[in-house]
Amino acid sequence: MTLRKYTQEFRYNFKLAYPIILAMLGHTVVGIIDNIMVGKIGATELAAASLANSFVFIALSVGVGFSTAITPLIAAADTENDIEKGRSVFVNGVFLCTTLGVLLFLILFFLKPFIDLMNQPKEVMIMAKPFLDIVALSLIPLVAYQGFKQFADGKSQTKYSMYATIIANLVNVLFNYFLIYGVWIFPELGMMGAAYGTLISRIVMLIYFVFVIYRLDIFKPYVSRINFKEIKLSMSKYIASIGIPSSMQSLFEVALFTGAVWISGMIGTTSQAANQIALSMASMTFMFASGLSVAGMIRVGNQKGLKDYVKMETVAKSIILMTFFLYTGFAIFFMLFHNYIPLLFLNNSDPEQAAMNAEVIQLAGKLLLIAAIFQISDGIQVTALGALRGLQDVNIPMIITFFSYWVIGFPLCIYLGLYTDLKAEGIWYGLLAGLTTAAIFSYFRFHYMAKRYINNTI
Repeated sequence: MTLRKYTQEFRYNFKLAYPIILAMLGHTVVGIIDNIMVGKIGATELAAASLANSFVFIALSVGVGFSTAITPLIAAADTENDIEKGRSVFVNGVFLCTTLGVLLFLILFFLKPFIDLMNQPKEVMIMAKPFLDIVALSLIPLVAYQGFKQFADGKSQTKYSMYATIIANLVNVLFNYFLIYGVWIFPELGMMGAAYGTLISRIVMLIYFVFVIYRLDIFKPYVSRINFKEIKLSMSKYIASIGIPSSMQSLFEVALFTGAVWISGMIGTTSQAANQIALSMASMTFMFASGLSVAGMIRVGNQKGLKDYVKMETVAKSIILMTFFLYTGFAIFFMLFHNYIPLLFLNNSDPEQAAMNAEVIQLAGKLLLIAAIFQISDGIQVTALGALRGLQDVNIPMIITFFSYWVIGFPLCIYLGLYTDLKAEGIWYGLLAGLTTAAIFSYFRFHYMAKRYINNTI
């Protein structure tokens, strides 16, 4: 009966989460498609795209993490039927996200010379710089889009972001094909074509979502006759008080994985390419947990607004349990097909690159075996953090993520990767240690906070 209390929530969890999962998968698929199409050009080009994207992923984690502050605030206002508060959160949230997108682009643009200091293969650094310029520019429409998306998610209207990412992926594949290979009237740009395809697809995604928001009746009370006078310092500060710690949580995790990319590059091009293949697959499955995390954020925010704290605890733990079952299935899949998945990313018909590709495939298979295990921890920690964001509890979780990833995880990545014979495998054992620590402490933090609400001690 105790298990049934949680499993009976699975149906509604899935109904709310699946559009979010598909939308988030869409973001990841953009990167995977780019990696596959660039990887067909060569392993060096794949390593260069990986290096450039590592910078973008760090910035993107800040933007996406910050935007998640909007969802629980909108969910609580929606439950309280407070349109005025919800409108203020929406207007100020989108303004902050757009401003942040511009700021993140400028930071990446001016920090680009730091690539030269990263001890990466010279040919990889040369190719990475122009690629970084274009993909970094795509952060402006993408982070602005996140503001609109998180607002819609808070209103439990999760399907529109799914449609937006489907459209974006179709546009991305189309322009990648045209611009990488010079089809029809388009120039042949090689790997740079993938960067331009990403930029164009993200602009299209933002335009579509703005159109949806302004057309649907459910959103009209929030978006009609907006003016700059509605941007209030008090509300902006309130959103930032949740958004900044949330962005730091995301930053600490993504920076850990980015650090793994950089350490892999220090070992060599083969390790970096193998790392990118395994990371692409782990990132794809991670989106399922990310979608469930947003669903947990919405449901916990709703129940907090209703002050039904027992139900709040039940729905959150049901999502964590659902994540555990799902990721056990993914782990089995990775174990069964770890030797075959890498074949998708490389051109095995090119005899000049056959030897390097064979090394990449063998190493990527080993990394996927480790990823099979650590993604269970990764799924649990992100859904527990989503529940905590629903409670608007972000400061202690920020400390938990910093400790887990940068006191435990990253030092182990450095030691095992650079100072033992494990090399690239050692890096991923360090990731496993950090994620497992975060999962344990995040879960117990939510359990502690939920009991405090239930016992009226908060």
